[in-house]
Amino acid sequence: MKNNAFLSTAVASLSFVAVTAWGQTDLNLPDRSQAAVVKQRVGVTDITITYHRPVVNGRKIWGELVPLGQVWRAGANENTTIEVTDPVAVEGQSLPKGIYGLHMIPNPDSWTIIFSKVAVAWGSYTYSQAEDALRVNVKPHPIEMEEALEFEFEDLKPDSVAVTMKWEKLAVPFRISVKDEETTIPGIRNQMRGRAQYSWGPLNEAAQYCLTKKIDLEEGLKWADQSIQIEERFENLSTKADLLKAMNRPDEAKTVWNHALEISSAIQLYSYGRQLQGQKRDSEAMEIFQAVAKRFGQTVFGHLSQARIKSAAGDFVGAADEVKQAQAVAISDQQKKLLDALLQKLNAKQDINK
Repeated sequence: MKNNAFLSTAVASLSFVAVTAWGQTDLNLPDRSQAAVVKQRVGVTDITITYHRPVVNGRKIWGELVPLGQVWRAGANENTTIEVTDPVAVEGQSLPKGIYGLHMIPNPDSWTIIFSKVAVAWGSYTYSQAEDALRVNVKPHPIEMEEALEFEFEDLKPDSVAVTMKWEKLAVPFRISVKDEETTIPGIRNQMRGRAQYSWGPLNEAAQYCLTKKIDLEEGLKWADQSIQIEERFENLSTKADLLKAMNRPDEAKTVWNHALEISSAIQLYSYGRQLQGQKRDSEAMEIFQAVAKRFGQTVFGHLSQARIKSAAGDFVGAADEVKQAQAVAISDQQKKLLDALLQKLNAKQDINK
């Protein structure tokens, strides 16, 4: 009987071990600290954070559950990871593209953010400072209660974003920034090795980007010339003229611009004027609208140009009359709908250029 009882106990123990060792590994069961992924694009760079979200659940977090002065996984379960698809700067310090284990060292007044070259660890238990890619120090600040840990992207700008870890009543932000010279321009160069190099549009876009950002103007001019060689258009000629002007080559710019004007259509010239307005180059835009009104006076875009000129001068009645004349020669319902919106602004004595 004793042997039978021992055998039964042994079999039960082995069964429990088998369930523990195999069943929990194979089954898809809910985590107490649930998985999350957040992603943000800055420029052309994607930033992705993968982590698990522990909850406070009435516990004291800082100084107890998460000890001060010790490396912490910045989440739960597997170590939190952060991926950047291009080189970036974190708090002004360079970080190459890649996937990193994200760890933190909490202290009362200052936290250390750690980017580890090892991104496959369980927690921070095997963390080694020798494997650091970067460390930065940042200041935490108090917030309203956050029951579950989370990472947020805040204060988004064209070239940077603040990544903020929030848990309990504390937030820890660090800023990631990108540079056009290190991300967008190399990306454009790569695209120009593919099919984009055989169409005027992408080449002109690349040239326009250099012009707008005032970077790599020589390369922008090369792309503009390639675009013109494929198909000479007002769009790429005007881009080239603007690039030459930005490069302090006014005589060449004037020659190219005059040719652009010769081949322009009403909509191309009008659209260029609107583009200038978008760049806050209002006086130049008005010169373009005057050229449209002179060359294409009785067309939709001729009347629209007159309307914008008169509206800028405060002549809302005269501008409204020009919009009505544009409506009379409009060829599509969409055009008429857009003109109705302009007319409503003018009747309310609002400048349609703003």
